[in-house]
Amino acid sequence: MPTYWIETLGCPKNLVDSAKLEGHVERSGLVPADEPESADLVIVNTCAFIESARAESIQVVLELAERRKLDARVVVTGCMAERYREELELALPEVDLVAGFGESPIPLGIPVALGLRPVPSSFDLLSLPRPPASAPWAYVKVAEGCDRRCGFCAIPTFRGDQRSRAIEDLVDEAASLVDGGVRELVLVAQDLASYGRDRRRAGKVDVNDLDTPSRQPLLDLVTRLTGTVEWLRLLYLYPSGLTDALIEAVLATGVPYFDLSLQHASRPLLRSMRRWGDADRFLARIDRIRAVEPAATFRSSFILGYPGETEDDQRQLVRFLEEAQLDWAGFFPFSKEEGTPAGDMLDQVDHGLALERLAECSEVQDSITSASRDATVGQTRTVLVDSPGNARSVHEAPEIDGIIAVPAELEVGEFHEVVVTGSFGTDLLAMPR
Repeated sequence: MPTYWIETLGCPKNLVDSAKLEGHVERSGLVPADEPESADLVIVNTCAFIESARAESIQVVLELAERRKLDARVVVTGCMAERYREELELALPEVDLVAGFGESPIPLGIPVALGLRPVPSSFDLLSLPRPPASAPWAYVKVAEGCDRRCGFCAIPTFRGDQRSRAIEDLVDEAASLVDGGVRELVLVAQDLASYGRDRRRAGKVDVNDLDTPSRQPLLDLVTRLTGTVEWLRLLYLYPSGLTDALIEAVLATGVPYFDLSLQHASRPLLRSMRRWGDADRFLARIDRIRAVEPAATFRSSFILGYPGETEDDQRQLVRFLEEAQLDWAGFFPFSKEEGTPAGDMLDQVDHGLALERLAECSEVQDSITSASRDATVGQTRTVLVDSPGNARSVHEAPEIDGIIAVPAELEVGEFHEVVVTGSFGTDLLAMPR
């Protein structure tokens, strides 16, 4: 039977798309290859968020095209394929097909015609069924696109406006994943806190409490899923959407983890970014949560070198990091994106200066994270073992935070009580209690 290999780049939302693609190609008669060099079909699911991600995507495409076997086909799909189709078709003769959203990544010539079932000419990735998860956790993509128009982000130009899935579809997918052995579900979307508002505007009845229009549809989804899986985690919450009711709902899941999309702390710069909030508002929300749950974990990401950013803006951000004491944070230099308001601004910040500011913030945050991890030594924690020797507690999100190293004999996919015995930067060492 023909074989396939899928290489995934970019964010967790892309990982969900790749899982859907796996199900699609397997239903079309292909089976997984052991390595890309032996596959009949090599699919690269690309990222186009910023310039460095695009460069990585191109490099991976070229490397896999060079390593493929003689008669294999290489397909580029994902964000770059949707955003730069014509450019990729001209610049990459090594590629057999550039497939945008809604297009099958199976090119003509792959011998599925001899096989099991016809391949649809178009499909909706968001609603495609997915195969069982290969890990004890799984991302669940609850919506596609975004209704916000942040100054730096081009995603709505190629992903479109927000398009939320029906709650019942998500409940069914979650149940299927749990039945397959998943112990943690991680809800993701470009703007998770706004989940379902597009369906409400369109008159699609998904929420339980239609008499209270201010109620967030996300609350209904979280309520439905809480208790159906041991751990339920929410990623990418826009800070203005973090209402008191949503805070309570997150804490009720038993996973007090708050991934807040802040981007900066300076009010003038955030307004230039077309974003809500400032350092005082962010700190007030964080303090409110910690007052209820002192063990709550916080993660965020920040852009350095946005057009017009001043030394005072930088000082405000550093001061915020010192006061907020976030557990985890990521820092990224501004990327000038075509079709975004920031791309046309005149007061661009020198890239070297942006990197200097990034290094300063990273140094501050690394010290905070390291001290926070050191403080866990001697504590008892419940961990989920993801793979032999690698585990996490509720305070570490899969793939993006540190890990807890445990004895390799602890059973994968099971929860264990451990005592933290050491701290090494972002990672911990623990032994069974």
